[in-house]
Amino acid sequence: MMSGAIEFEVCAEGLEACDAAREGGAQRIELCTALSEGGLTPSHALLRAAVERSGLPVYVLLRPRGGGFVYSDAEWAVVEADLLHAKELGVAGFVAGALDAAGRVEGKRMRRLVELAGGQEVTFHRAFDVAADQERALEDVIAAGCARVLTSGGAKDVLAGAEQLRRLSEQAAGRIAVMAGGGLRLESAAEVARVSGLRRFHGSLRGQKVGAAAVLAMRSALEAGEADSRRE
Repeated sequence: MMSGAIEFEVCAEGLEACDAAREGGAQRIELCTALSEGGLTPSHALLRAAVERSGLPVYVLLRPRGGGFVYSDAEWAVVEADLLHAKELGVAGFVAGALDAAGRVEGKRMRRLVELAGGQEVTFHRAFDVAADQERALEDVIAAGCARVLTSGGAKDVLAGAEQLRRLSEQAAGRIAVMAGGGLRLESAAEVARVSGLRRFHGSLRGQKVGAAAVLAMRSALEAGEADSRRE
């Protein structure tokens, strides 16, 4: 039996994945579309259906376009408008991120989003992984009031970034939740959990059949690695 120590968030593009997340024991859903583009904001109709159907906390990705994370004022206005509409649809939280041209966290914009969220959690997404200085970026994300940062440790995937994930968690020292995400694979999930020492993980399960069994298998592997980490 799993200990419940692990929090696993499923990145879902559609209702089938939302169902699999619930049935497989995930703790929350990040809803988006266009994973091939790194994820974009889903339609309001899909978001409403996911909230009504999933039975899990749904966090919505606020990303108006693919490409980088340096946004114009007009683009950021769309992000804020999407957040306000999503609040009306009953989401549990928001996932967003913005950098300036020098690769620094856009603290003012992120603080504004946290204010608009009105007590609902904001996760700073993997824009963090292309920040110029991750240690400074982490402090800026914390200062902005974000509840969570989603990162691969700046590496191509969470396995390669596992040591850096551990360092970021140590730097965070409980001030923000560090969530490992990016290239999480079943075959290496236990090792990622063991080396990073983290409890929070994010995966899309792309390349696998989306189903409850796949979610459950991932959670089981992560639980095993987390248990090994506690024994070390």
